[in-house]
Amino acid sequence: MPLPTPVSRKHMHTRRVEYRGFLREDGLWDIEGELHDSKPHAFEIKGEGQWAPGEAVHHMCIRVTLDNHMVVQDIQVAMDSTPHEPCIQTIEPMRRMIGCRMGGGWRQAIERNLGGVQGCTHLRELLYNMATAAFQTMAEVAFAAPSQDKPPAHLGKCLTWDFNSPVVERVYPMFFRWQPPAKPSA
Repeated sequence: MPLPTPVSRKHMHTRRVEYRGFLREDGLWDIEGELHDSKPHAFEIKGEGQWAPGEAVHHMCIRVTLDNHMVVQDIQVAMDSTPHEPCIQTIEPMRRMIGCRMGGGWRQAIERNLGGVQGCTHLRELLYNMATAAFQTMAEVAFAAPSQDKPPAHLGKCLTWDFNSPVVERVYPMFFRWQPPAKPSA
């Protein structure tokens, strides 16, 4: 279903983001993210240079290697196009993500290790959404048969996976209408 017809407008910018997931021969997983920014017209950034129509302003790639527990084992970064020379200095700090787990707290780990001037806004944006690409890639592991007392992490995180939804009733009947245990009062 297409979007409604927009008012008359002028195309000013294109951002393409793509994620790819791979199972490696050694049993680990690679999740790759790529970000590409361009403009359909020529433009200049004062003191930095000029760009032709369609030329990459940003072109950045990240490969995160995960184990079956979604813990980062390695991270590689390529910044083929950046508008400013200092941007490449944000590659090395990305190694701080090794040992972090994609799952609850992933965004906080990114902010703690790479937030603000410690890192690059665009690389952080790629990392944020790598977790959902990883879950889709590792579905057989991530959505494996849950324990009878602890629901899979994706339940309760969206309308479809609401504990009260017909999808949960069908796919995870043991957690249909599930309520987390009450926390002991202090």
